[in-house]
Amino acid sequence: MSLTDYNHDIIAWANEQARLVRNKQFDLLDLEHIAEEIEDVGKSEQRELASRMTVLLCHLIKWVYQPARQGSSWQATIKTQRNRITYRLKKTPSLKTCLEDSEWWADAWADARDAATKETAIAYDQFPDQCPWTVQNILSEDWFPQCSD
Repeated sequence: MSLTDYNHDIIAWANEQARLVRNKQFDLLDLEHIAEEIEDVGKSEQRELASRMTVLLCHLIKWVYQPARQGSSWQATIKTQRNRITYRLKKTPSLKTCLEDSEWWADAWADARDAATKETAIAYDQFPDQCPWTVQNILSEDWFPQCSD
């Protein structure tokens, strides 16, 4: 039996590995690549959380630094990101450890500052070095940060 090469066609490989598991042909499994793929699922979930948090934080930054531009579009984006983050945390509770990780927050905040700089033309160093808001506030459905005047 010729098995699909992981590096040649990952979709065919994945389908083949699933078939082998279902048929209890464990001796034919590509265990090293299966382990990598399982780890990648977790990393993918973490990347999605970080991406959504970056978008949310960027919009909260813009909310503070560009109050004249506040509108329903920004509110909708903030609401959507909050809802998707809350949903993701409910479906994958182990992701909550990211929210307790200062390094993870530093990365998410830096990414949000980068995005806000690109979207507003406000200098990166005009934004706080660290996120000034609590997780509870950031994810709170009705909370919006105070504008800087």
